[in-house]
Amino acid sequence: MPEKPIVPDEIIMNKIFYIRDQKVMLDSDLAELYGVETRRLNEQVARNIDRFPEDFMFRLTEKEFESLLSQIATSKRGGRRTLPYVFTEHGVLMLSSVLNSKQAIQVNIQVMRIFIRIRQMFIDNTQLHLEIEKIKTKLDNHSKNMEVVFRCLDELLEKKEETKPRKRIGFKSDDL
Repeated sequence: MPEKPIVPDEIIMNKIFYIRDQKVMLDSDLAELYGVETRRLNEQVARNIDRFPEDFMFRLTEKEFESLLSQIATSKRGGRRTLPYVFTEHGVLMLSSVLNSKQAIQVNIQVMRIFIRIRQMFIDNTQLHLEIEKIKTKLDNHSKNMEVVFRCLDELLEKKEETKPRKRIGFKSDDL
């Protein structure tokens, strides 16, 4: 039986943001989850900087940080002197190799499972969207086909109304 998570999944999910077309987590949020100070987390990252290329971790710009603060309804920088680092899914995974406390390892596993679940939800939504588009296309085709059928019926009705009575051929009783 799996261990009970240290942190509720909803709390972790609320700490995942979408910046520069990537799902990321703030250094301060990760530090809180791992039970360490933000500066200690960043020190460990700095000591192992080769493990964190730009696609694993990057520093937010002032504009990105201000936008993020407005999203999370925070009005101040919380005593930060520098702009925060954010970690992509791969960066969070790499953090497990530089932070070795039991809590950090357990939370890291939980965070990775949530990233996987988010990716799966995205894939499921994409598949659902494709299926809906297929149905819309079929309905459009059916609608166009029905239009053609009704147009043909209208043309047949118009032709029937326009037809003149035909002259009968053959034996006629009033000819006698």
